[in-house]
Amino acid sequence: MRIVLQRVTQASVEIEKAVKGEIGLGLLVLAGFSPEDTDEDLKWTAAKVAQLRIFGDAEGKMNLSVQDVQGDILVISQFTLYANSKKGNRPSYINAAPPAVAIPLYERFVALLETATGKKVQTGEFGADMKVSLLNDGPVTIVLDSKAKE
Repeated sequence: MRIVLQRVTQASVEIEKAVKGEIGLGLLVLAGFSPEDTDEDLKWTAAKVAQLRIFGDAEGKMNLSVQDVQGDILVISQFTLYANSKKGNRPSYINAAPPAVAIPLYERFVALLETATGKKVQTGEFGADMKVSLLNDGPVTIVLDSKAKE
């Protein structure tokens, strides 16, 4: 599993000009899944997202988690995180999980985040043409890969 995590002051996702999900202070998570992902990958990543200390404390040091600041989370499916552009100029997405595999992984990941944070997680819609807006705070952008544990 791969994610791009962005600390935001606000983020939203629109589908066909209607807002599907929206948050204020919190984390925008772009999540991609591979066919080899397991429940352990999902659990490791959800715990990292919930506990990663990337919000400023009273001294401005990144010492607080999304839970500490009572922030929200918006998760967007993003198969293009598994793009392979080794050959030519048109990326291949063969390493991304097909929808039949990725949808249950996505839903489980969202559920694990909700359990870890005790809050409803906002989402986009798997496979939809989404328009994502965000105001990146910092900017702080972190890439996590569950297979590399980094």
